[in-house]
Amino acid sequence: MRDALRKANRIVVKIGTNLLARDGGLDVEAMGRFCDQVASLLQAGKQVLLVSSGAIGMGAMELGIESRVTEIRMRQACAAIGQPLLMHQYRECFADHGVTIAQVLITRYVLNNRRTYLNLQASVETLLSLNVVPIFNENDSIAVDEINLAFGDNDRLSAMVASKIDADLLIILTDIDGLYDGDPKNDPHARRIAVVPKITDEVFSWAGTPGSTFSTGGMKTKLLAAEIAASAGCSIVLAHGNEKNVLPRICEGEDIGTLFLAGKRLSARNRWILNSAPRGTIWIDEGAVSALRRHKSLLPPGIVGVEGFFDSGEVVAINDIAKAVTAFDSEELRKLMGHHTADITSIIGSKRRDEVSLPEDIVFLD
Repeated sequence: MRDALRKANRIVVKIGTNLLARDGGLDVEAMGRFCDQVASLLQAGKQVLLVSSGAIGMGAMELGIESRVTEIRMRQACAAIGQPLLMHQYRECFADHGVTIAQVLITRYVLNNRRTYLNLQASVETLLSLNVVPIFNENDSIAVDEINLAFGDNDRLSAMVASKIDADLLIILTDIDGLYDGDPKNDPHARRIAVVPKITDEVFSWAGTPGSTFSTGGMKTKLLAAEIAASAGCSIVLAHGNEKNVLPRICEGEDIGTLFLAGKRLSARNRWILNSAPRGTIWIDEGAVSALRRHKSLLPPGIVGVEGFFDSGEVVAINDIAKAVTAFDSEELRKLMGHHTADITSIIGSKRRDEVSLPEDIVFLD
């Protein structure tokens, strides 16, 4: 199974905060080692995208803050201070290899909105065609409702990036050497899981608690990331970042860390719907649920409630079973719910299509 990793051409690498911090500052030597390894992959003809944590941590260290930063405004300030420090050092490290880098700061809104998502996708494709290494981070300095709520961690951000750009392999580097079936710090019998065919409730039960002082992720976020990437047909490897030459060795198929096997690749549109944060919820009755399961459209008569405020064209939840793109905004749906489709024009005052969501705009969570 690991031999297939040799064929991976487009690779997303996520580097955790705790791998880049040392003695109250940035571990320049560690960053240099990662850049060396990325450069070797580029020389082998691979395309590499980085998702780098560390901006908030770097900013906190610059300010002399030693405790975990939790208040949103302070996290924003630390991110604004730390991001240029992080990127400057990446530029210095990659310059030794003649590699050009690009900073890509995104929020969950960018990926939720279809237009901005497509623009981002086109921009990244152009960068890769120019042999540039895009370095992604969440735009924490302006992402108010996203911090700790949406991405909240770069594990899931890396999986989103891998999904959006059709990556073959996602490598998540952290300070543990893989997924264990127990806590290796407390359980001497805990064993590393070499391969996870599918993420199940049992696999989630092995997840521990969040990680280091400045990081926001833990094993659970890494499993959630693996689920997202697997739905894009992307393999995932979770490994210790301090393992010598870890990136080239993973790409050569060595038994390092934990390999999460790729699942069936959903269409790009379905992945966008599935991985978008819903802007609200449409509640429907059992008859409507049954119709959707038979690949029918969602119509106003089956709607029994509308929660939240959203525009037409945005992704919403349907009960707790699906996500969908709605053709009507929340106020229109509140007026239309329970009514026959023949009444749409008279109720909202303009001629519109009958369907709230077409079958191709609905993705079931199971």
